[in-house]
Amino acid sequence: MAFSLSKVVPWGRSLAQYRSMFALDDADLERRILGCADGPASFNAEMTAMGKSVTSFDPLYQFSVDEIRQRIDETVDEIIRQTRLHRDTFCWSEEIPTPEALADNRLASMNRFLDDLDIGREVGRYIVAELPSLPVEDGSFDLAVSSHLLFHYSEHLTEQFHLDSVRELSRVAREVRIFPLLELGGRLSRHLDAAIESLKTIEKTATVEQVDYEFQRGATQMLRIR
Repeated sequence: MAFSLSKVVPWGRSLAQYRSMFALDDADLERRILGCADGPASFNAEMTAMGKSVTSFDPLYQFSVDEIRQRIDETVDEIIRQTRLHRDTFCWSEEIPTPEALADNRLASMNRFLDDLDIGREVGRYIVAELPSLPVEDGSFDLAVSSHLLFHYSEHLTEQFHLDSVRELSRVAREVRIFPLLELGGRLSRHLDAAIESLKTIEKTATVEQVDYEFQRGATQMLRIR
């Protein structure tokens, strides 16, 4: 049986991982960035500490720090259990050599997020919102990035949700990057072709591009929309 989760779960990644997943160079980091479905990633906190501009959108931000911490505690063991069962579907490295090291790595990012959440909400860096409708004007951001939601949860999220979501991200940002393009079970998303076709109707160009990141085996591509 393939790796599976019954619903979207909180699981945070770091700035370094965002840079690799989305092929972000130094010039990209100077842009006005929207992190969509960032969840408990430390991307916003780390970027803010560097003086960069990131606004994160996620329904998770309606909850208190303690409530989010409890949700993380409730799900991390299940994620690691499934990771152990399907260990051969992941690419292990010196940085993350074991499922236990994976848990430590992700928890470090999520704890940094939790430390930043309250102050970030006060200044408008963490906003309660979710696809396919974002409460911002057209072209509010230079770049939107979204990881491990669209395409990744294709079994849980409908094709129409994907079509509406990629169009919405294209409305609010001049450029969009989405990673990965594989579903949880490891197959190419069943919604990818339809999403690319739908973007042509609003005169957007979508390309599949290789990135220098691989943890889920075979997940080495992002969708870039311009």
